[in-house]
Amino acid sequence: MNDSIPPPTHSSRELPVIDVSSLVHASADCSSTARQIGQACRDVGFFYVVGHGVSEELSSRLERLSRQFFAQDDTTKMGIRMALAGRAWRGYFPTGGELTSGKPDQKEGIYFGAELSDNHPLVLAGTPVHGKNLFPDIDGFGETVLEYLRAQTELGHALMRGIALSLALDENYFADRYTGDPLILFRIFNYPFNPAYADGSATARWGVGEHTDYGLLTILQQDDAGGLEVKSDGGWISAPPISGSFVCNIGDMLDRMTRGLYRSTPHRVRNIAKRDRLSFPFFFDPNFNAEVRPVEGLQIDFRDDRHERWDRASVHELSGTYGNYLLKKVSKVFPELRQAVLEP
Repeated sequence: MNDSIPPPTHSSRELPVIDVSSLVHASADCSSTARQIGQACRDVGFFYVVGHGVSEELSSRLERLSRQFFAQDDTTKMGIRMALAGRAWRGYFPTGGELTSGKPDQKEGIYFGAELSDNHPLVLAGTPVHGKNLFPDIDGFGETVLEYLRAQTELGHALMRGIALSLALDENYFADRYTGDPLILFRIFNYPFNPAYADGSATARWGVGEHTDYGLLTILQQDDAGGLEVKSDGGWISAPPISGSFVCNIGDMLDRMTRGLYRSTPHRVRNIAKRDRLSFPFFFDPNFNAEVRPVEGLQIDFRDDRHERWDRASVHELSGTYGNYLLKKVSKVFPELRQAVLEP
């Protein structure tokens, strides 16, 4: 983890900025937007979105309340630790509590999901990663998170319509099969100030190392600290925040569904600011019980790229439900919670 980290070799100009207002407002003609999304998914797997319809006031409020939470002492933050949520897989974890490729990340965070009551059928059935959230005792925090989840879920549906159209599919292809009732997972991450980066030291620790997201679609809000880098054919690309935008990227599951036409792209994070860095990744994924299959009829020259991937694993070797796939990932990210999440 104490590896020397070279700077990115390219700028964010290589990541397209796409106005998705036609998808958000269900305009009659979304073809141009869909083409732009498809091109971005084929070329780099990342793109910025503007015209998304999510309130700037809501995003700012979420950031303010999150900074208030992370400024608290460790004992207070551990009052909503993940172990208290059991199979719901919600709550706080301290710095180093989450692993990427078996190595502790240099970030702390809170996990959230769709808010389900104790008498919801999925909760009564003991379905993992479903249940109530653990919210801190901060005025307006829980309400703001739930409002943000609703707004991002609407955006997720709109973007998946665009992705479907970009593949020459019916716009409701994914909703009809997988995301009509999507699995919603949301994180708030804090990357603590790292003096080793701020003073130009040659060695420092990753906030989170090279990885790909394992789901369908990620919608990321980041503060103005920067530090996100995306791997491209020409090297690492800086993806700094652009005011009023979100960063979107596709995950391993969409890579699998498109037989590699849309590739999930490795990315990494380092906090180079002289203060803490916040990020807010929202994951829009298939229903927990959905059996995910490749899209039929795509005319592509498929090849398995496992030997080129960061984890040397194939995203195309999968059977069963999305939930089964997800739980295998959970057990690697939080091994100490494996028993609580995976076992009845």
